Amino acid sequence: MIHELRIYHCVPGRLPALLKRFETITLGIWQRHGIRQAGFWTVLVGESNQDLYYLLAWESLAERERKWGAFMADPEWISKRAETERDGAIVASITNALLQPTSFSSVT
Repeated sequence: MIHELRIYHCVPGRLPALLKRFETITLGIWQRHGIRQAGFWTVLVGESNQDLYYLLAWESLAERERKWGAFMADPEWISKRAETERDGAIVASITNALLQPTSFSSVT
């Protein structure tokens, strides 16, 4: 199992719009593509309270490439993303890392 840590650094004040988009649009499209989320977090105490952290669970890099590529090319996603950004960009930048569990990790 591979986990992908994605951090979305929002345009100031736009985190609520990002959270709404995930809850009402993105997760449904992910479900259709078989993309599995392993959790979402916002920052309670830390460097920025305008960031969204989340983990995706993948069986392999090949699965990630196939499913993420299909999601990014999905016409509904492209349309809904544009619609939610008509008042301006939501995300300023994205950081991501593909993580592999250690032999002693409780997550496998």
